[in-house]
Amino acid sequence: MKLCRFRSPATPWPSVGLLVDDSTLLDLTDAGVARLAELLDAADLPERIADLSKRSLRRVPLDAATLLAPVDRQEVWAAGVTYLRSKKARMEESDFSATAYDRVYDAARPEIFFKSVAEKVVATGGEVGIRSDARWNVPEPELALVLNSRGDIVGHTIGNDMSSRDIEGENLLYLPQAKVYRASCALGPFITIGASEAEARTWMISIRIVRDGTEVFAGQTGVDQIKRSFPELAGYLCRSQEFPHGAVLLTGTGVVPANEFTLAAGDVVRIAISGIGELVNTVAVV
Repeated sequence: MKLCRFRSPATPWPSVGLLVDDSTLLDLTDAGVARLAELLDAADLPERIADLSKRSLRRVPLDAATLLAPVDRQEVWAAGVTYLRSKKARMEESDFSATAYDRVYDAARPEIFFKSVAEKVVATGGEVGIRSDARWNVPEPELALVLNSRGDIVGHTIGNDMSSRDIEGENLLYLPQAKVYRASCALGPFITIGASEAEARTWMISIRIVRDGTEVFAGQTGVDQIKRSFPELAGYLCRSQEFPHGAVLLTGTGVVPANEFTLAAGDVVRIAISGIGELVNTVAVV
């Protein structure tokens, strides 16, 4: 079961959709579903979606819809250094910060930081940003956990945690500037509902970066390489916190380009996760 937010020529306002086959969306508006966050809060979400799929609701061809980021009021947060590859890459960024990254990988408490408010999240097809004052910029392909207002993990989506590695490497205190800026977060295209952690850990994450029609980087990893359990990550996010509209938690990256690689304006970043779909964005300088 896959949910999304979309617009279409017949409904230019944001609507919540249910993918009923590979080419058709069921518009849930007439079933009283106005916001994605409210639907995700349903106590019996899989059963609720199964019931909605049987109703005679308006159908929209997927190719006639503009997919929006699958968040409407949720905050987006991120966990770092959850893959061994990520730890090594962060240690390579800076001798000054290497010890901190080494310690957090093995620490009881994970690294968790704020990433974006919902209205700033980029959808598939949109432009992700690289900072004009950074020299070393990379995408970070990640599985994202979708949480409801009670902190329950109710779904999974694809995330791109854009990062300025030179800024982060210069000083750990610059992490918010390296990670949180305009167009630094993309999510989508769908939220997959009903997959257990065991199933999600069989999925593969892949990324391709194309520049002027030529592939300049490609890589993949398995979700099973994430060191921490999903409930552990979600549990730390929700400690001494509240999310009245739910939250999305990026789970870290296990695919890192070589140190000599940096994104350029016009690059096309394609991130796919089996079980969810593909998130596609073009790079722009912001």
